[in-house]
Amino acid sequence: MFDLSQQEELVLLQDQVRQFGAAVLRERHREFEAAGAVADEARAEYAALGLAGLELPEALDGAGLGAVAKVLVLEELGAADPGAALALDALGPALYPLAELGGEAALTRYALPLLGDPEARALLVWGDSERPGRQRRLIEGGRATGTLPWVPAARADLLVVLDAQGAAVIDSGFRLTPVKGSGLRAAGAAELVLDNAPLSAHWRDPAGAARALARWRLSVAALLTGLMRTAAETSREYALQRVAFGKPIAHHQALAFLIADMHSAVDASRILVQEAAWRADAGLPFADAAATAFVEAAEAGMFVTPNALQIFGGQGFMQDLPLEKYLREARTLALMAGGIDLARDLAGAAVADSADGFALSPILAEEP
Repeated sequence: MFDLSQQEELVLLQDQVRQFGAAVLRERHREFEAAGAVADEARAEYAALGLAGLELPEALDGAGLGAVAKVLVLEELGAADPGAALALDALGPALYPLAELGGEAALTRYALPLLGDPEARALLVWGDSERPGRQRRLIEGGRATGTLPWVPAARADLLVVLDAQGAAVIDSGFRLTPVKGSGLRAAGAAELVLDNAPLSAHWRDPAGAARALARWRLSVAALLTGLMRTAAETSREYALQRVAFGKPIAHHQALAFLIADMHSAVDASRILVQEAAWRADAGLPFADAAATAFVEAAEAGMFVTPNALQIFGGQGFMQDLPLEKYLREARTLALMAGGIDLARDLAGAAVADSADGFALSPILAEEP
């Protein structure tokens, strides 16, 4: 039996972020997408909510709330605008390699200075590819060289490269060239070129790298869950208003079943994300659970968002409505954190190694 109840302070936090997302980000998502950036007043309101230091340790003047709080916040921001969510977070998932491999010393040196600049951005990229015919490793011989054709940022004050062996911090020797992005446009889009860039710090720790990647996957899966939730709700509301053959199209059996399946997919994704986050906060192994949550969210996203668009028919493809944006961004998010194929390999191996398949642990709420 699962207990998904949350502590009161997390409920209040989630409600505040939901209101901010609905009133600020969702209302202006086309404006932010066209600009490739988030307006200053939105940044100021985000900072006023205290979300920048949500996962920073209390010793560094952060909230120290952990993974469950973070995925709750990211679901609400993803429901409003995933691209804006990335743009607003100065540290973003780059926090995870710094914390897992470098500890408080790395956070003090690299993370804290960025929090003082409302426009500063740290960028995390996956620097390891070992798929047949696509071998690529950005870090070789104490230097970083290579090109990534797309990253979700127009500015990077600090670059963190994560791979299976560890992580490196780079603060010079790279450049971003703006490109026209498809999804997550509010975060910006650029080609990243590393030209024999020196490493400011380099840690080799495969276990720490696996934890950092797992936390990155959780953040992306939470954004996907929020995005799917909005797509499913938007299409359901439309289906209840659109009348065909004398009744709302939502009352026709085939469409009613489809809408129910879409909402079930959102709920399943949320449960897996929160389960993995709870495991992380409890100090339990969570890499397999995070990979499973990421795969489920990415695959569910490609079920929910195309069907949400199809419920609107041809008008769903028009930019007057946000359905085409939901579809673009679901596809784009699935490319992050090493991509769905890498996560699927880990999740599949976890199932193969278990005689009974992958089993979820109960989510336990604290006793009052």
